[in-house]
Amino acid sequence: MLYVGLDYHVNGSSLCILDHGGKLVKQFRVNGRWPAVVEAVRRLAEEGDHRVAVAFEACGGCAVLYEELCKVAVRVGVAHPGHLRLIFKSKRKNDRVDAGKLAKLLYCDAIPRAHIPKAEVRQWRRLVELRRVLVSRRTAVKNQLRGLLRTLGLESPRGLFTGKGVAAVEGQAMDDASGLERDLLIEELKAAGERIRRVQRELNRLAKDDPRVSLLMSVPGVGQRTAEAFVAYVDHVERFGRANQLGSYFGLVPCQDASAGRDRLGHITKEGPSSVRWLLIEAAWQAVRRDPGLKEMFQRLCGGKRERKKVAIVAIARHLGCAMGAMLRSGERWRSPDVKTKAA
Repeated sequence: MLYVGLDYHVNGSSLCILDHGGKLVKQFRVNGRWPAVVEAVRRLAEEGDHRVAVAFEACGGCAVLYEELCKVAVRVGVAHPGHLRLIFKSKRKNDRVDAGKLAKLLYCDAIPRAHIPKAEVRQWRRLVELRRVLVSRRTAVKNQLRGLLRTLGLESPRGLFTGKGVAAVEGQAMDDASGLERDLLIEELKAAGERIRRVQRELNRLAKDDPRVSLLMSVPGVGQRTAEAFVAYVDHVERFGRANQLGSYFGLVPCQDASAGRDRLGHITKEGPSSVRWLLIEAAWQAVRRDPGLKEMFQRLCGGKRERKKVAIVAIARHLGCAMGAMLRSGERWRSPDVKTKAA
């Protein structure tokens, strides 16, 4: 068995090879993109009829490299960059050293693995992120249009972004420069709306065939967009040992510094996919309005203090995420938390 540590970069990568006893065999550099790296690993396997294991850090576009390496290596580990403290906090860092450390971690079977979903799940995730980007752009255009009307001292019609509202703005008298700005903003607004509808049609098609999405939509405040994003990023819920780990995965748990009997909790970690975290918090605001059990939980967490509302809503979002993970595991629909009645 050969253990290959790979420090991969787009135009050039370093490889470190250890033998079955953990001794260094050789180190070399491969110039070129991922096909050259895969070919180098293939030659290693064929030269002495060796079985090859490979480890490299997760990076942009690493899924294709992972799938191709799986065809030539018996084991491929994709390391989570944030958990590679041995490399991340090292005082001496270069491609050769990083490749050597990855090879040693692979030999010791100590690689902190990152999950690589299948191609169709990666496409689903990209559509979720594309919709988020398009919605953000549309919001920016709406704000620009509001700002233009305010600058000109014009009153925004009621329902500004409905068909009637946009038509009313188009009919308002403006000077040439302001009229041009208005026309371009309205054109961009309409185009952004059409792009979002195209993406949503494709998302609807993907979600239609997945029963997990309809199951999660039984949660109060969780619509299709939140449910499909949650399913796409969780992928296989079995990869989480406990449902509570989903709170950590989506960055909804506080940072912790505990030592010598002192336990300090800070802001939430904000690790994991920010788009799902944002959707869960939006869903939590709706859930506390619709579900009596969650409303009671929210009020208890607030403790009658307005300044604790944001802390409480993040706790509700974490509760929703963990509950949704448990629902995916068990297949049961949403059950509201019991409302604690106050003693007379």
